[in-house]
Amino acid sequence: MNPSSQLQSAAAALARAGRVVCLTGAGVSAESGIATFRDAQTGLWAKFDPQELASQEGFARNPGLVWRWYMDRLHWVEEAQPNAGHYALAELERIAPDFTLVTQNVDNLHERAGSVNVVHLHGSIARFRCNRCAKQHALQPAEREADLPPRCAVCQGLVRPDVVWFGEMLPQAMVARAWQAAEAADVALIVGTSGVVYPAAQLPYVAQNGGAFVIDINPEASGLSTMADVHLAGPSGEISPRLVAAVQNARTA
Repeated sequence: MNPSSQLQSAAAALARAGRVVCLTGAGVSAESGIATFRDAQTGLWAKFDPQELASQEGFARNPGLVWRWYMDRLHWVEEAQPNAGHYALAELERIAPDFTLVTQNVDNLHERAGSVNVVHLHGSIARFRCNRCAKQHALQPAEREADLPPRCAVCQGLVRPDVVWFGEMLPQAMVARAWQAAEAADVALIVGTSGVVYPAAQLPYVAQNGGAFVIDINPEASGLSTMADVHLAGPSGEISPRLVAAVQNARTA
């Protein structure tokens, strides 16, 4: 099937779908200039073991180091802007009767582009909570520049970013939402992820086992590309807007 026919096939499946689940990964954020966790370890941060920057053990040994790392990452995320792929997926959510976006990314670019029903499997760098009692914490401007993390107003525990660190379980409520959406999906859309991180990589297979039509949008082919019904080769910022436009045309035809 040629690329044009594949695009039309994917658009037709989305146009008739009642329920759509979309899984996004680092490739979507990379198009906005956000480096992956390991790629971001440049300059000052290059000498640190990732385990020291994102684990309970590292936080216990040097909470100030971990805090400064995440404040730098938060700054990079806030400087970045949603790209055309983010906006296209937000538009697809408005078109589809039932749309769930499951992301492995910890940034909030999907929400900033207009996506509403977003499931963060690995947490969000824009949220903060107490490491002891889990009370949510509203970050203050002065805390961004501090050498140490703030203290929880409830229990005086140290505040941390609400992201999943090495050795931690994924938030079970988010996992449950993602699985339910995949099991019920008519179409599963995979965008910007090669499917090497589990359990997120299982979602397309869960959807396919339930009868979903699977669409993969990625520049390079992967294991998910071979299992998908359609592989649209290219970056999300290029392919996703074209796909959404084709869906709109299919729905009005």
